[in-house]
Amino acid sequence: MHLRDGLEPHATVRQRYDHLAATGVVSRDPAQENVVRALDRLLDALSAKRLARKSSALGWLFAKKPEASGVKGLYIHGGVGRGKTMLMDMFFELVPMRRKRRVHFNDFMADAHDRIQKHRQARKEGTVKEDDPIPPVAKAIAEQAQLLCFDEFTVTDIADAMILSRLFSALFSNGVVLVATSNVAPDSLYREGLNRALFLPFIDILKRHADVISLDSDTDYRMEKLNRLPVYVTPLGPEADRQMDEAWAAVTHGRRSAPDSVAVKGREIPIPAASGEAARFSFADLCEKPLGARDYLAIASRYSTLFIDRIPVLADGRRNEAKRLILLIDTLYDRHVRLVVSAAAPPTGLYAGKTGVEVFEFDRTVSRLIEMQSADWLREWAERHVAVGVQAAAS
Repeated sequence: MHLRDGLEPHATVRQRYDHLAATGVVSRDPAQENVVRALDRLLDALSAKRLARKSSALGWLFAKKPEASGVKGLYIHGGVGRGKTMLMDMFFELVPMRRKRRVHFNDFMADAHDRIQKHRQARKEGTVKEDDPIPPVAKAIAEQAQLLCFDEFTVTDIADAMILSRLFSALFSNGVVLVATSNVAPDSLYREGLNRALFLPFIDILKRHADVISLDSDTDYRMEKLNRLPVYVTPLGPEADRQMDEAWAAVTHGRRSAPDSVAVKGREIPIPAASGEAARFSFADLCEKPLGARDYLAIASRYSTLFIDRIPVLADGRRNEAKRLILLIDTLYDRHVRLVVSAAAPPTGLYAGKTGVEVFEFDRTVSRLIEMQSADWLREWAERHVAVGVQAAAS
């Protein structure tokens, strides 16, 4: 159980969902609530299995190899913005297991291919005996995680398609439970893919080991939330701070945030608060420190949403800060990063300097800040975000 926002702990996905609905973070949706019930059933099954294993101390301490869990996972599919990832996040936080892993599916498969390649190399060098890399790789993965939660389950690569049946058969035999979200139903995976007939056995394996549930809500909550979200809050003050905090809670689905860092050429850029794909800074964090284009690019590459609190009005005495803000906005604009800010004035009033090239360069910043607030910009952000599968940097 986790304490969130100073409130009592939530032991079930239902309790967490009810809390978010009561506080206005989400709107109740029958399709989502159907998934909530399925996730809580799985949570109960995993909790019961954990207790059963603990009740037999000798079996728990001395078991040589994991047994098939007997617990069916979940495959949740539905359109973009329906709340699949939010619900899986709630579930993952609540599962009382230490050996669990939440990862983007493409990252998981890249890791699996790396392990397979290393095994083959070790076989050539004579340091391992097994000719077939799949069983030892699956066993190693299972020893690290008995629960795998995947975001964006999709198959487009023939190299992935050709090993999925054998890899996941081995994982399930080693007791791994799968929870996955996807935009497509299992029968539509790898549709029109090369040599799809060789992939089809995986679909049957998946259905045997995971209940398939559709989240077929008619509402795109991602776009609905974007339309409600304040993205430029002014003037500064307690009300602006409150709106920024509420926007942060909405973007992060109320999940806890934590400090992070981004490595650039041997240096670490501190991230004061991060949650999933979102990071939050003060103006001072980004523009009063000696950061440059490479640093801003690294941040923009890691996070798809940036919050910047308390941008002041900049005059001639703060030309260095103004230059950094110009460069920062250019970088975020070019990388199409969603921006949420609080500022002392509207974009047209942010720069009060009278001399220097910043007077003219800031006109571009004003134009971009205004454009980045528009519905068209936010809609395009959402489309790009989904199309390229932007990943959580510190999920």
